[in-house]
Amino acid sequence: MQEIVLATRSKDKIREIKAILKDLNLKILSLSDFPSFPEIPEEGRTFEENAIKKARISADLTQKISLADDSGLEVDALGGKPGVYSSRFAGEKADDLKRNKKLLKLMEGVSPDKRTARYQCVIVIAKPQGVSNKSLTNGIKAPKGVKIFKGSCEGLIGNELRGSYGFGYDPLFIVPEYNCTMAELKPEIKNKISHRAKALEKAKEFLANWV
Repeated sequence: MQEIVLATRSKDKIREIKAILKDLNLKILSLSDFPSFPEIPEEGRTFEENAIKKARISADLTQKISLADDSGLEVDALGGKPGVYSSRFAGEKADDLKRNKKLLKLMEGVSPDKRTARYQCVIVIAKPQGVSNKSLTNGIKAPKGVKIFKGSCEGLIGNELRGSYGFGYDPLFIVPEYNCTMAELKPEIKNKISHRAKALEKAKEFLANWV
C-alpha cells in the first residue's frame, strides 16, 4: 500500500482529509508520526506559497509523497482578511473561540448584505526531490514534481456562534444553500461541499492515477 504524509499536525485537518480520501488505497500518515520533524514557518503571502513550502519540505524530510493544505477565510468587509493569517488572526497562541470573537467584534454593525465571505483552500502534492535547507526560510516558487489543486466555498458571516461540528470559523460561516453554519452541518455533508472537500476531490482523481 502506498504511503502519503499529510504535512500537518492539526487533528481536525487530519480527520477531515482522511475521511475524504478514505476510499483510496493509501496508508495516510501525518507529521504527528514523525516526532522530530521541525516546525515549518508559514511566511508565504498566499495560500499557494505556504502549501508548496509545506509539501516540498515534508516530502524531502520524510522521503515520501506528501500532501499539504493551506486554507483560510476571506471576509469582503475586512478587505479579504484574515486570509493567510486565519490561524494567527488573534495571536499565535489564540484558540478558535478567541479568533471567532475577534471576527465578531470587527464585524459589529456590518449590514447583512455586506457580510459576504469565502473559505479558500489550496492542496499541494509533492514527491521527494531534495529540498535544500534554505527552503525553510527563503521564498518558494512552484517547482517541478508538484501538483496544485484549489477549492472555495462562498458564504456569509453570522452574528453569533452556532453549531458544534467542524472547527476554525465554521460556527460563524453561514452556507446559504443550507441556511445554517458550517458547524451545524454534519461531517458527511461538510466533506462534500467545503473548500477543502472541493480541492481534495480534484486531488483524489490525480492521486488515484499517481499512486
